[in-house]
Amino acid sequence: MVIPSVLYTAPWRNNCCLVTASVPSRLAYIDWMRGLASVLMFQTHCYDSWLSGNARKSTFFMWSQLGGTLPAPLFLFLAGISFALVTDKLRQKGVAANQIARTTIRRGAEIFGLGLLFRLQEYVIAWGWAPWSDVLRVDILNTIGLSMMLMGVVCWMVLRLNWGAQARFALGITAVAFGMSISLLSPLMWTSWRPRWLPWPIESYVDGVHNLGVPQSWLFPIFPWTAFAFIGLATGFLLLSDRAGKLGATTFMLAGVGGIGLIYLARWLDARPERLYETDDFWHTSPNFFLIRVGLLMMIMAAAYLWCRWGAGQWGFSPLIQLGQTSLLVYWVHIEFVYGRLSILPKRAVDIRTASFGLLAIFLSMVLLSRLRTRLKGRGVEALAWFYRPAKAS
Repeated sequence: MVIPSVLYTAPWRNNCCLVTASVPSRLAYIDWMRGLASVLMFQTHCYDSWLSGNARKSTFFMWSQLGGTLPAPLFLFLAGISFALVTDKLRQKGVAANQIARTTIRRGAEIFGLGLLFRLQEYVIAWGWAPWSDVLRVDILNTIGLSMMLMGVVCWMVLRLNWGAQARFALGITAVAFGMSISLLSPLMWTSWRPRWLPWPIESYVDGVHNLGVPQSWLFPIFPWTAFAFIGLATGFLLLSDRAGKLGATTFMLAGVGGIGLIYLARWLDARPERLYETDDFWHTSPNFFLIRVGLLMMIMAAAYLWCRWGAGQWGFSPLIQLGQTSLLVYWVHIEFVYGRLSILPKRAVDIRTASFGLLAIFLSMVLLSRLRTRLKGRGVEALAWFYRPAKAS
């Protein structure tokens, strides 16, 4: 799964897309969460790629892969929060709704293009044994780009109605409505409402069918994944509200408590004998599982904020914040050393202990690479990471 680290203009950083690791800003928790998602992704990929058949039957591997259900929601959720920050900043500067839409939708299109480029790169590197259909695989970066474009359209629809002082509230409520609608429609879009009449490369963006005839759980179609981005968008506008500003850290504590409430609500709903859908895939399309993950995201956000404000995030260098600043870069590189021809360990052939040492090597090398990237920023290496340039707000 692909992790974009900078998909947006960073208005709170004076157009600089990096948070100084030694002095975390009030929004360092966003990078911390992205860094956490990167680490969870590393362990998921490493154990999935390297563990032998016997090791894959262990409880350890099961929990490892369960942890792998969080990175994609985290990245989409954070993309939504960042999108809200950018949109609100442009709106406060008096930028017209049409121009805000053009700026944000164009940025989403750039991310979508990066997703296509990444898939092409992977196909070229794996030339000879990778099927050509891999080029058209719907990966998480493609979905983040599409989510940004969809959020741009939705924000444009709301802002053009001139809500004035109520704009944040209207945007937040609309984002929640779209997120929940996508989640509630997902079981149907994977079954009875599948758009089978579409060519498979297009249908795959709806239900992840790829060219295999049935939806695939390892892909990232709009249904249900884009829902996490819209919930992040709503959360971003909530955090920007005047009320949240007055409450300060209490806002995040309440979000964490609300997350716990969502988890219990989802479990209660799932235990009910009534069923909304004839076919309900709990782990992939269930709205109840969606609510559970949203609850976990809220809890993680609260913990990340408190950690960065009063915990070890204030002590100095933070590996998670560092990884979060360049998460797209470390994804792009690490994937070749885990799944690609340059894998540092033989695939599906080692025990848990050996794979864990490999994971440690990947983690340390990616932190070093990330640190090098931030240290060399502006010293002639920008061409190596052109996609980190912030979009202009004008």
